Amino acid sequence: MPASTSSRPGNANAGPPSLVSLALSQALTVDNARTLIFYVVLYKYTLRLWRHIRSFGVTASIHQVYVEISRRLFLLLMKIPAINRKVTRELDAATKELEDKIAPRITTLSSNPTLPEYGRDRDWLMTALEDALQKDGQMIWKGGKISGAVYHGGQEMSDLLGDTIKMFMVSNPLHPDVFPGVRRMEAEVVSMVLRLYNAPETGAGTMTSGGTESILMACKAAREWGYRTKGITRPEIVLSRSAHAAFHKAGEYFKIKIIEVDVDRITRKVRIASMRRAINSNTVMVVGSAPSFGEGIIDDIDSIALLAKRSKILCHVDCCLGSFLMPFLEKAGLPSAPFDFRIDGVTSISCDTHKYGFAPKGSSIVMYRTGELRRHQYYVQPGWTGGVYASPSIAGSRPGALVAGTWAALMSMGDDGYTESCKEIVGAARKIEKGIRDEIHQLRIMGRPMVSVVSFCSAGSVNIYEVGDKMSAKGWHLSGLATEPPAIHIACTKLTVPVVDEFLKDLKAAVKEAKTRGPPGSMVQLYGLGSSSAGPALVGEIASRFLDTLYLVR
Repeated sequence: MPASTSSRPGNANAGPPSLVSLALSQALTVDNARTLIFYVVLYKYTLRLWRHIRSFGVTASIHQVYVEISRRLFLLLMKIPAINRKVTRELDAATKELEDKIAPRITTLSSNPTLPEYGRDRDWLMTALEDALQKDGQMIWKGGKISGAVYHGGQEMSDLLGDTIKMFMVSNPLHPDVFPGVRRMEAEVVSMVLRLYNAPETGAGTMTSGGTESILMACKAAREWGYRTKGITRPEIVLSRSAHAAFHKAGEYFKIKIIEVDVDRITRKVRIASMRRAINSNTVMVVGSAPSFGEGIIDDIDSIALLAKRSKILCHVDCCLGSFLMPFLEKAGLPSAPFDFRIDGVTSISCDTHKYGFAPKGSSIVMYRTGELRRHQYYVQPGWTGGVYASPSIAGSRPGALVAGTWAALMSMGDDGYTESCKEIVGAARKIEKGIRDEIHQLRIMGRPMVSVVSFCSAGSVNIYEVGDKMSAKGWHLSGLATEPPAIHIACTKLTVPVVDEFLKDLKAAVKEAKTRGPPGSMVQLYGLGSSSAGPALVGEIASRFLDTLYLVR
């Protein structure tokens, strides 16, 4: 019987390998594998480089490289002992000024770095609290000279909120079965705001601790949406340079790449063409402001939402500052612009109830077009040994007193109350804007503000930060802006309404005084660092030292 000719391994009579198997064995050599890996890596980084240049442009990309090289060079120079000692001395001097300003030694107040051996009685506590209250800048904000920060609804509202908070002091929405009244009030607040922003029937939202958390939640939801629906593992969000810093905070917390695009130098709105170029297959969301915090400008939300819809991505509108002004502009007979869920393509909005809603501090709403989108911000841990853990936002336990206070504020004001407050506050801002345009020609208004913020820069003959320092000397607390060109702004509140004429009078005087070029104040010193290559690193170090100072006990 003839021997078998089957081609098993080791069979000497096996026939020659097929052409396919021969080609495959040659293709799978180590050298070819290395070449394949090289081209894959090259493609990956070339694609990233192309996307970056497409988003930022060639000039901006080169500038970013220059800034990074300068930063690294500065860090190297800091290793030279003489330079390190000089810079450290200057930083220590700046820190001493911060400590004296932020945490001054107050001889009338006792220092309490440790628990008292025995509990203090009520009389002692009330005296200490009254002393602290007197040092808390009450006269500054009550006098209306502070930009934003205190969104006061009047003494009657403050009394109402105080009584409400006292009633619900121990309540916690984490336990809705124990505090059903707080659960109902929170649901009603979210519902009221959704309807105020013309959400569809599918709309949903949650309360948060403030605008920053609302923005963080919207970004976290966008990241999860991108991963679960598109498989995006390197998410990107495209926004304007004028967008709030909370988006960058979200980027760092949640590992999302933030792509900034420029604003138009005249309108101060985000450049839609630049935003369009910045969108790519990793983009999960685009952002518009209504209005922006710094310049008070409403972006072209219509066009931004259209970009999102065409690109099949999400669109967030930051209306934290616009809160209870934007929805009432038309009712108050004031100019407005499209901004809410009536725009097809807008998928989420943030609104601060603790600003112009006059709710207690620590209250904001994040809204979504659908409940399905809202679920992407939830955290659920079904396997915890303590039982199922689920929370709608970052916090677990939350102060039910703030929920009740927010509900009380909204119910107390009503539609008519908010319409009237919008008319007063925006009216004050328009009066300031007109006064600067018509009477202070050394300054120039940034864009065409529609809401409560008025930002202005130098028209060329005066240093705007010196103007800010002179206003500080007159008791005004304004915000310096690191924009191009540099600017300062005032965010009008109810407290600003009666002092508009005083503001314009002091601003005229400040402009005249700034021309004399006296010694630079804190605003000039801080923002002046921005022009140097080491500026961001130094400002960052000073900012960190400032945060350290907040916890200094003296």
